[in-house]
Amino acid sequence: MIIVNTPTISNKTITQTLGIARGSTVRARNIGQDVFAGLKNIIGGEISEYTKLQEMSREQALQRMIEDAEKMGANAIVNVRLTTSMVMQGCSEILAYGTAVIIE
Repeated sequence: MIIVNTPTISNKTITQTLGIARGSTVRARNIGQDVFAGLKNIIGGEISEYTKLQEMSREQALQRMIEDAEKMGANAIVNVRLTTSMVMQGCSEILAYGTAVIIE
């Protein structure tokens, strides 16, 4: 599966547009992460616990988007975007979406 954030793929021709492929995940922080984050907030620095949580969330959303595109019969996804939104306090959604296409 070729995945790009551009509307076209170099040296490839899009022969069919299949629709929007999407994948999302909703994650919540846990008390252990919050304790370490609170300490980091006092002394400063990267809050690596949250960085890892966001990284895992992005990868899961991307994988779910790929699975959605594969169900449509796509072999590529163009115009890929990632967005995040807060669902409730301490809980956010990561959404990956793009246009599922067939290329030759």
